[in-house]
Amino acid sequence: MKMLDMTALLIGVIGCINWGLIGIAGFNLVEFLFGSIPFLVMIVYLLVGLSGIYLLTFFTKIH
Repeated sequence: MKMLDMTALLIGVIGCINWGLIGIAGFNLVEFLFGSIPFLVMIVYLLVGLSGIYLLTFFTKIH
């Protein structure tokens, strides 16, 4: 389970950095890297969203 936690955290951080870049500079890193392959863009966003939902379960682990 530790590997899943670390993977979800890494994907979540990547998503946060992307949103930060969009907010600060209007630059979408995912679109920049995978814009020519829309299916990959969709997969990246799906993985970020699923990771975010999974990371919500961390709130139950905080005491």
